[in-house]
Amino acid sequence: MSASEDRPDPDALLRQAAQEARGKLKVFLGAAPGVGKTYEMLIEGAARQRAGVDVVIGIVETHGRIETEALIAGHEVIPRRLLDYQGRKLSEMDLDAILARRPQLVLVDELAHSNAPEGRHPKRYQDVEELLAAGIDVFSTINVQHIESLNDVVASFTRVRVRETVPDRILESAEIEVVDIPPDELIERLKDGKVYVPDEATRALAHFFSKSNLSALRELALRRAAQAVDAQMLDYVRTHALAGNWAGGERIVVAVSELPGADGLVRAAKRIADGARAPWTAVHVETPRTRMLGEAERQQLAATMNLASQLGATVTTIPAMSVLEGLTAFATEARATQLVVGKSVRSRLFELRHGSVVDRLVRGTPGVAVHVLPMEHATPTGQAVRKPVAGSWGRRSDYLWSALMVAAVTAFGTGLSHILNLGNLALLYLLPVMVAASMFGLRAGLFAGLASSLAYNFFFLPPTGTLTVNNPENVITIIVLLGVAFVTSQFASRARAQADVASSSARANAALAGFLGQLTQTASEEELAQAICGEIGRIFDVRTVLLVASPDGPQVRAANPAEDRLDTIERAAASWVLERGTPAGRGSDTLTASDWLFYPLRSASGALAAVGLSRDDGSEPVQSDQLPLLMNLLDQAALAIERARLTEEMQGVAQLKERDRLRAALLSSVSHDLRTPLTAILAAAAELRQGATPELVDSIEAEAERLNRFVANLLDMARVEAGALRLNAEATDLADAIASAVHDTRRALDGHGIDLRVAADLPLVRVDPQLFHHVLINLLDNAGRYADPGTPITIQAERVPGSLALAVLDQGPGLPLGREREVFETFHRIEGSDRKQAGTGLGLAIVKGFAEAMGLTVDAANREEGGGARFTIRFPESALVREMEEE
Repeated sequence: MSASEDRPDPDALLRQAAQEARGKLKVFLGAAPGVGKTYEMLIEGAARQRAGVDVVIGIVETHGRIETEALIAGHEVIPRRLLDYQGRKLSEMDLDAILARRPQLVLVDELAHSNAPEGRHPKRYQDVEELLAAGIDVFSTINVQHIESLNDVVASFTRVRVRETVPDRILESAEIEVVDIPPDELIERLKDGKVYVPDEATRALAHFFSKSNLSALRELALRRAAQAVDAQMLDYVRTHALAGNWAGGERIVVAVSELPGADGLVRAAKRIADGARAPWTAVHVETPRTRMLGEAERQQLAATMNLASQLGATVTTIPAMSVLEGLTAFATEARATQLVVGKSVRSRLFELRHGSVVDRLVRGTPGVAVHVLPMEHATPTGQAVRKPVAGSWGRRSDYLWSALMVAAVTAFGTGLSHILNLGNLALLYLLPVMVAASMFGLRAGLFAGLASSLAYNFFFLPPTGTLTVNNPENVITIIVLLGVAFVTSQFASRARAQADVASSSARANAALAGFLGQLTQTASEEELAQAICGEIGRIFDVRTVLLVASPDGPQVRAANPAEDRLDTIERAAASWVLERGTPAGRGSDTLTASDWLFYPLRSASGALAAVGLSRDDGSEPVQSDQLPLLMNLLDQAALAIERARLTEEMQGVAQLKERDRLRAALLSSVSHDLRTPLTAILAAAAELRQGATPELVDSIEAEAERLNRFVANLLDMARVEAGALRLNAEATDLADAIASAVHDTRRALDGHGIDLRVAADLPLVRVDPQLFHHVLINLLDNAGRYADPGTPITIQAERVPGSLALAVLDQGPGLPLGREREVFETFHRIEGSDRKQAGTGLGLAIVKGFAEAMGLTVDAANREEGGGARFTIRFPESALVREMEEE
């Protein structure tokens, strides 16, 4: 990881872009009721109004305070909406009226208020979010005890737990103004009856409004505002790539290692963070040395990282060539203000050779307070003695190949000894040294250098056959060989270590990218749960299970492999995770007897699910170096599940909106199309009073049938929309079905001849006769309505490859090019100047709905010859009745 002070942070830029189209939220934060939040909000609103801003009051609670009520005068107030709830009238903010009015700024009091059950949102802060999403600025008020993260803290000393809370995320992008008065002044206001009525004021003074409580609440409010300002300032400097710590608030980083006593560093960092009310991060620097850790050290590191996670730290692992380089880069990137590190006991010789990491860290992080804690008296939680790692000297084959290369060069040099002088022969031995160092590392390179020096001395330096060196110049040659071996081996070792670190980082990034790719391809929550289990199981080579809360306890939603079953202790651990949002099970501090380790999938509203991991061999499910990657994967999984749930909710909202649209369209259609036939029927009935004529009787019968058919279409469309169609398929003769439909639509087809082109050898079709009859009636009615007067209507049925096609063709204006499919949409009518009839837009929608319910397809097109439209019903091969079935 490297500092990126020269370029903006992409995440910060994305957050800034997301806020561009939204309204801005300003929150007036108070320590307790009565400090004047609403009063200050109204004064600020009046100032904005005088500056030319369009300001309205969405809702303001004056609680009978005269001075607050006086400030409302001069503001436009949106009338409240009255709701009936259990026989009572409740007044709430009218969100729709505000959205329709669309002011520049709206004043909304009491952000944590719970709305009436009949409202669109259960909480007022959700109303505010909708206003912000619409681009409207909002002023609002809140007391510190209503902030979700501080609710428990306030309850611990006031003995009063408020039920109405606001998630901290609402305040993340808000401008916060603290409205503050000294505790003594607030108590005087309470005694004067300016906060509560006298009886309530007396009880409040004895409990919540004590001076100690008010002082503590005042401190919490100031600290929370400072945290919000610090977070916004940090986003700004990252967006604009500004250098420096910008310590508006404390940010603490603790360096975690595998050494015993690292857990003490974590606890110390937690105490410092609690004292400063600051966020903190536990970071482990993964260096090439990390690959040489033993199993006991890995377990020690994993336990320390788990402890940091349980204590509320953000846990991360970064690759670097050295601890100093990694910590310096991370502290710069995180804009840390305090760094907690441990100082191990080192010999004086070690410090002389390598220097002090702590001293170099202090010099390399100017502006950061470095807390150095001794670790020599730490109590180990596992095996404290580090054992040598088997194979750390390399493979035997590495040394064998090095020796063979030296022997080959010796043999080659012996053959050329009569041509080359000793200096050139010495250069030949650089080849095996460089090759061994590059391929096999430092120790093999040094071995090749030593072997080359000995071979050169033994075989080529006089006296040959001995290790004696007579000429002092030859000593320099041997020293050069050893020096080249050492330098080359060092470079090769460093290059290999950098490659290993880069490879480790690339594998983690690839795993995270692949995981996100799988999640983005999954839509439903069921598939998402299975994808999460499958991917985490594949990446970490573990068994996985995902559980969600239910009234009957944790329920398995997905598992990998699918046959996994959980015992009572595992379900208890999962229940703990779902309720508390902290890890439980093997390797944690809770229910360690479980064979599974459970982690929560957290969101702003709590634990969405619990993910369990286990290994068949009973070992730790997650190694220490894998923990940060697992945390990242779980965070992304939680976001994906929350997104899937929100998508399902939005689909439900979209269905409700579509239902409302259909209802409105239906009412509009009914009001127009029922009136026409009813008017004709009433007029004909009036004429009958004076003397019946056959024409009037025919008119009444025709219009009544038209009205009856329209009502039937409405009912049929309702059945299609509700998915309530029931099929009673049976073999049907197309010729009989067509004849019956033509007979029932004879009045609609009056003036049009019927050109029937139905082949005599067509097979029977398996359809629901009643539904198919409705399909034909609507097609013929549509043709009779839009065909030119006096032109024939053609009905043809024929076999085509793989299916049977039944078409109804008219000679009319036809369909607009490119809009043929629109005629099947509910309540959709393609209007045109050449159309003399106007339908309801239901008939063809019913044709499509009924046809698809029977497994048929229907399409619309213009006729190839002449004018007019062609509607074709296609019967698949499976809908055709074969002769054997008829028998």
